[in-house]
Amino acid sequence: MGYNFSNAFKHLKSDKVMAFLIEEFSDKITFDDRFDSNYPKAIANLIIEQQVSFKAAIAIKKRFDKLIKNISNQEILDLDSNKLKLIGLSSRKCEYIKNVYSYFKSSNFDFEKHTDKEIIEELTKIKGIGSWTAKMFLMFILFRENVFSSKDLAIINSIKKNYKYNEVDADVLNELTSKWSPYKTIACLLLWKSIEEKNFYQ
Repeated sequence: MGYNFSNAFKHLKSDKVMAFLIEEFSDKITFDDRFDSNYPKAIANLIIEQQVSFKAAIAIKKRFDKLIKNISNQEILDLDSNKLKLIGLSSRKCEYIKNVYSYFKSSNFDFEKHTDKEIIEELTKIKGIGSWTAKMFLMFILFRENVFSSKDLAIINSIKKNYKYNEVDADVLNELTSKWSPYKTIACLLLWKSIEEKNFYQ
């Protein structure tokens, strides 16, 4: 999507850990890996990612992509759940994905025109979508710049390793995220890349 990170980097560099992560990963972070202009498919992929390893999620997402290629949203809604289970999805995730397609069939909610808070409230009405999934949608599909998910374990682990905390509580998160604002999303991209590459601030 060609996002220009320069303003975000300029702001985040006042944090020495972020300055290090920018030095290491400025040319490696992107929004593109999760983006899909088809909203129900984008959210279905995020549901697939819930509580599975990165590697497993990639494999299942590829199989899901192949399964739904060239079929309409209505046809996906009508798919036999056993076909979804065969690609590695649990019964619960099959149900959640169907819930998402069902929601978009009848919803006129304009995501572009609403605030982050309103979008989270709207999406979490769908059974199977919690705040983590809603926030990933804000970050990767709508490219909202100031989103942080305290429920993302990889981010929390990256904060612990980079900032040398044994435990990360609400006070610590508030202090850090207030420094990163209004570019919390970009800070998250850097923290994810750090843990993925196992390269941390010393």
